[in-house]
Amino acid sequence: MQNTRIFKMPFASVYPHYVRKAEKKGRTKEEVDTIIRWLTGYNQKSLQQQIDNKTDFRTFFEQAPEINPNVSKITGVICGYRVEEIEDELMQKIRYLDKLIDELARGKTMEKILRT
Repeated sequence: MQNTRIFKMPFASVYPHYVRKAEKKGRTKEEVDTIIRWLTGYNQKSLQQQIDNKTDFRTFFEQAPEINPNVSKITGVICGYRVEEIEDELMQKIRYLDKLIDELARGKTMEKILRT
């Protein structure tokens, strides 16, 4: 998995796609934000600042207050790769987020998505 171009992409350019994907399946922007906050430790204000500042993915995850300790419970395939086997730490975090948004769009309950 060598596509590191995504590391330089603004998080703000992908965020609307996460929201649109969720809303198409009857889920909400608030649920998307809850998932992102759970994964990264951002609060709503700091998450919005990252979006407004058009922070790239690398910086977005580097500045994340705390990656949730339960990320190891996120397993499965996303984009043809098992998320738990992705070696590049940053790519793995990005794919964790993709996986959680996919689970939301597929109708999983928030309790299951947030591994509670």
